[in-house]
Amino acid sequence: MRRPEGPVEIEYDKLISDSLYLDNQAHVLVARLRDLDAGTRSQLRRLYGAVRRACRAVEADRQHQFVMLRARLAYTIARHGLRSLDPLEKLLLQVTRRNETRGYDRFRDLFEAIIAYNE
Repeated sequence: MRRPEGPVEIEYDKLISDSLYLDNQAHVLVARLRDLDAGTRSQLRRLYGAVRRACRAVEADRQHQFVMLRARLAYTIARHGLRSLDPLEKLLLQVTRRNETRGYDRFRDLFEAIIAYNE
């Protein structure tokens, strides 16, 4: 698989509608993680736990949980220099703005695939 040269942009609408696109983006992000960042497994697993908790939140609180997750993700990126996760932060902004259950679930699925492929 050819590695991307520039920043990766994940399209929200394609992510929602196309499972193969989700899988491909997970592979691309994992390749970037391996190329750009080291020692990311524990940070990714902690963030994934937060994503799962946010998805289980009651519907009235779910958007708030994901907004706070975005702040946590931004902190983790800055603290550990994980620039390869920038596309996830941008995608999370789109997900929280749209505030759709399907978007939250697909974000969780993408994160789960990233965890799986990064093992």
